[in-house]
Amino acid sequence: MAKVRITQTRSTIKRPDTQLRTIQSLGLGKVNNSVEVEYTPQIQGMVRKVNHLVSVTEL
Repeated sequence: MAKVRITQTRSTIKRPDTQLRTIQSLGLGKVNNSVEVEYTPQIQGMVRKVNHLVSVTEL
């Protein structure tokens, strides 16, 4: 699997609880925080759910 860097670009204020929990499960929580993870189908689904709050860069 390829590694990707996921960066939170927008705030989770006034977002539904499911989106907040998805951001937290990705290891994010503050704007401009980044994590490097393997791009598995589970991560793809989480990114698709909050794609308006994050940006994804392939490493």
